[in-house]
Amino acid sequence: MPTYYLAIDLGASSGRHILSHIEDGKIVLEEMYRFDNIQIRKNDCDCWNLEELYLNILGGLKVCAEAGKIPSYIGIDTWAVDYVLLDESDQICCHPVAYRDKRTNGMDEKVSEIISPKELYAKTGIQKQIFNTIYQLMAQKEYHPEEMLRAKIFLMIPDYLNFRLTGKMVNEYTNASSTNLVNAHTKMWDVKLIEQLGLPTGMFKTLKMPGTIVGDLTESVQKSVGFNCKVILPATHDTGSAFLAVPARDDNAVYLSSGTWSLLGVENKEPITTEESRLQNFTNEGGYDYRFRYLKNIMGLWMIQSIRRELNGVDYVEGKGAARQRTKVQIGFGELSEAARNASDFYSIVDVNDDRFLSPNSMIEEIKKACADTGQPIPNSVGEVMQCVYLSLSKCYADAIEKLSGLTGKIYTSINIVGGGCQDMYLNEMTAKATGLPVYAGPIEGTALGNLMVQMIYAGEFQNLQEARNAIKNSFDIKEIQ
Repeated sequence: MPTYYLAIDLGASSGRHILSHIEDGKIVLEEMYRFDNIQIRKNDCDCWNLEELYLNILGGLKVCAEAGKIPSYIGIDTWAVDYVLLDESDQICCHPVAYRDKRTNGMDEKVSEIISPKELYAKTGIQKQIFNTIYQLMAQKEYHPEEMLRAKIFLMIPDYLNFRLTGKMVNEYTNASSTNLVNAHTKMWDVKLIEQLGLPTGMFKTLKMPGTIVGDLTESVQKSVGFNCKVILPATHDTGSAFLAVPARDDNAVYLSSGTWSLLGVENKEPITTEESRLQNFTNEGGYDYRFRYLKNIMGLWMIQSIRRELNGVDYVEGKGAARQRTKVQIGFGELSEAARNASDFYSIVDVNDDRFLSPNSMIEEIKKACADTGQPIPNSVGEVMQCVYLSLSKCYADAIEKLSGLTGKIYTSINIVGGGCQDMYLNEMTAKATGLPVYAGPIEGTALGNLMVQMIYAGEFQNLQEARNAIKNSFDIKEIQ
């Protein structure tokens, strides 16, 4: 009977349980369970349904037990920046608001009154994004000070889910680094900064590294799912896990984790917190073994996902004048990609990182407005809208690599794409064309694999990260696009 490892990989729209074991020196993956992650409205805010997420985590564990494939280790990874606050009875004392909610509007200005953007970046090395935890906490302090007064414990989303499984509370380093509250140089919570912001320092726990055992399942969880196992910390920030799984060929490779967000960058041994780096809006996120992910956060497949959701099951108007017609469509990602390919003569580019694309009422109409605002041709068909998105993403990738090279002083020779977005061959082709670099696409399950790698290194399946990366290269198909 092999030793089984389980990655519980939670994204902004769905979650899944990926079971793995080693067979003939290769990593074998099996998806055991998948579920939707649907936001809910609470007090006029977009919130995560954490109870539903937890119940689905238990549901996936039960499926493993029913299949007779009981994991020895479990690791949970999620998106970054979001959190819960617990009171003195260990109960949630505020709704877990999702990062796309608009409550943080204007909070960057309030933080800047306390600490300048230059000084903040020099401390934490984290790029400014309006949904960063620092701005979320300021919004909570501003609008619901009573919740902050009740708060005794700060846990990020995977920390909280680990607590529900084990009864143990820990803050994991890689996800904590995304808060803008961890000092990039000391690699610990910046207590002075937290005090400056008027936040209670006592609610933050000592940071723990990936590879740390959180604990066994509680007795009640064991009774519910039918077994016990060890819960371990992977890089709980999903991008931290995804970067681990990149089977780069040399040190001159750019990493691109392609999903709802596109995270493009490299691994550094030390953070780069210069003013030039801040102005280029690169971020230094903490990683496994204190490696820094020096990267650019790009809007990514969110725009494509939003367009698909908008098109499916709704009426969409195409054409001009008498040729305008309403069409009811059911369309997949492959069809959207093909529509863009068929509209390859269309050329308009938008800034994919513009906040206007974070949560518009209509992504299609927002793209059209952005083109109109910049005096460019306005897309009139699904294919032209998609071609605009593909052109804009690939150009953004090329620009980011050029800036990355200037900041690090290195010449990069390839792009390694992992995650679901690596399946989009048209985007891969456009990226290779825009950057002039070969693209290596795969593995698809980058985040889950990075999660599993930490578990397997802890258990002794691999001696170190490089050995684990070599196993990924030998276990999965990596496509090359020139």
